[in-house]
Amino acid sequence: MRVWGDGSSPWPGLWLMASSGWVRSSACADHERPLRDRNASVICRRAVLLAGAGLAARPAGATLPVPRSTALAFRLVRRGSEIGRHIVTFESQDDTLIVRVAVQALVTVFSIPIVRYSHHVVETWQGGTLVSLTGETHKNSDIQWVNARRTSEGLEVTGSKTERYIAPEPAFGTTYWNRHMVDGPIISLEDGVLLRPQVQLSRAETVLLASGDTIEADHYNLSGAFDIDVWYDQTDTWAGLAFPAPDGSTVHYERL
Repeated sequence: MRVWGDGSSPWPGLWLMASSGWVRSSACADHERPLRDRNASVICRRAVLLAGAGLAARPAGATLPVPRSTALAFRLVRRGSEIGRHIVTFESQDDTLIVRVAVQALVTVFSIPIVRYSHHVVETWQGGTLVSLTGETHKNSDIQWVNARRTSEGLEVTGSKTERYIAPEPAFGTTYWNRHMVDGPIISLEDGVLLRPQVQLSRAETVLLASGDTIEADHYNLSGAFDIDVWYDQTDTWAGLAFPAPDGSTVHYERL
């Protein structure tokens, strides 16, 4: 029997919640805070509120497809039930943009936790260029990581499943908020492995939001290196995502 969280993830950047019981979320606080199972479906209420506030982005993100709000928030749904949240926050100052990602999810069978996942990432951009990133992922008892920084050679990447390499330009991490990610090689923000998926575009599909409303969004299918579907709306803002789970079910994202 294949258990969720075993082996490599079909979507680098998410595969279900931390066994340590702790998560660091700079969007909510500057210190670690305990995460209880009963709260697994609720992450950072402040970030969710910001996502719906429609606050204007600051000039630092002008050269990047930063959403008009200062946060993006999604609920993760599997077989009609919410299993977690994915929050992306944006903080800009002068020509620097800091993007923080926090993902938490919990899958249970007969109320027994079988998969716990936590994923947090920090990206730093300057003038539209990715200059550094860090990522740490807990999948049950397994811990993976990635670090990257820009040097005179280019973006130098190390990770838990790769030796040091210089990423080809333009390479993006698997944070999904940046639509340009699908245009080039992709760095797994779980373990640092460089991925080159095949990409197929289907334009103007209808995407369901968490509110029950729908929007039109372009659909990108990524396959080969991993199997995932991602949608971006008419402003190039991340609108949705879906991927198959090892048990045959599908996890899909609904934007809050």
